[in-house]
Formats: sequence, C-alpha cells, structure tokens
Amino acid sequence: MGAWDLLLSGLVILLGLYGVLFPGMPGSWLVWAGVLWWALKDPRPLAWAVLVGATVVLLLSLAVRWALPSRRRRMRADDATRRLTLYGGAGAVLGFVLIPVVGAIPGFMGGIYLAERLRLGRHCEARAALRTAMRAGGYGVLTEFFACLLITGAWLGAVLAG
Repeated sequence: MGAWDLLLSGLVILLGLYGVLFPGMPGSWLVWAGVLWWALKDPRPLAWAVLVGATVVLLLSLAVRWALPSRRRRMRADDATRRLTLYGGAGAVLGFVLIPVVGAIPGFMGGIYLAERLRLGRHCEARAALRTAMRAGGYGVLTEFFACLLITGAWLGAVLAG
C-alpha cells in the first residue's frame, strides 16, 4: 500500500470523526469507509480482521444508540452546541489517549462540564447543564464517537504494526 493511499484513508477517517461531532455528514460510516478502503488496498489478514472488528463495533454502537431513550427534540446548531461538542470531542480524544480506551467516556463528559463551567461559573449549575446536555442527545453522540475512536485506534494500531 502506498503512502498516498494510507494518507487518504487516514484523512477519510479523520473526516468521519469530525462528522460524528458536527452533523452534516455520516461520520461513523465515513470512518468505516476509510477502514474499508485501507483493507481493500492492503489485503492482509490483519487488515481484514480490523475491518470485521470495525463492522461489528459500528453495528453494536448503532444498536446501543437505537436502544437509548429517544429524545425527539433536535439540538439547535448554535454556537453553544458547537462549543459543547468541540470541548466534549477534545476531552474524549484526550481521555482516550491518556487513559487508553475507557478514558474517552469521562473525557467527553469532562469536556462538556468544562465548557459549561467556563460559561456559567458555578459547579452546581455546570453539573446540571452537563446532565441536561447528556440527556438531550449527548449519550448518543458519546456512543457513536466512542465507537469511532475504537475503530480509529484499531486501524492506527494495525497500521503501526506494519
């Protein structure tokens, strides 16, 4: 597999991670498509195992999101929502790196808490705003982003393994 193909599949995966946090594109399917492209260009057993694992993780996250209590209201795409998703996504990535894999969950929630604490200034109000944000759709975003981080981590590990 050439360096350009590897770079392009990595960019598609990064675009998918961005698409999970900021709606407008099918983020998790872009992550899966990047792994599919990599597996088709690099037909080794490890690549196919990562593709199968990515498919299973993606389908499991879809089932979990489907089983979550549905909040029929749409979150508005205003600056506050973008700021929350930016802080939550950055916290999830940081947590995923610092405390491998499971750190993404407290990192996501910590990022949202930090954004709300900076905005509101008090602990009690920030905690209540975190609870409201998670109930309003944060659990679904966290589930999808965590699955995509797992897939990206497996892909990156397989690429680095050689």
